[in-house]
Amino acid sequence: MKYAIMFTSTPELDAAVSPEHSDEVYRRIYEWFGTHSVAMTESGAELQPVSTATTVRRDGDQPVVTDGPFSEAKEVVGGFQVIDVADLDAAIALVKTWPMLELPGVAVEIRPIVVY
Repeated sequence: MKYAIMFTSTPELDAAVSPEHSDEVYRRIYEWFGTHSVAMTESGAELQPVSTATTVRRDGDQPVVTDGPFSEAKEVVGGFQVIDVADLDAAIALVKTWPMLELPGVAVEIRPIVVY
């Protein structure tokens, strides 16, 4: 079954983690992707900072383009990956090994992908 896993954090993460600790965690992240690459079925990527985001919304019957994500949520999506595993339990087991979960304010959302 395919799932999208979205890596999120809060804006406070950068202030809470030293550059040295961040470098070590990122080293382990690259290892994690290498170890679990068999489950990765489609290209995912780390995203640019929210300051580079553009949002398209409807204003009445017209689409309007604005800068910024303007999300109501506090979390920031930092990247995503599509995985193909047996079931939700397997997805949860895989995500529990994500190195950044040791950092404050980090979460991984697991969402099934609709198959037509």
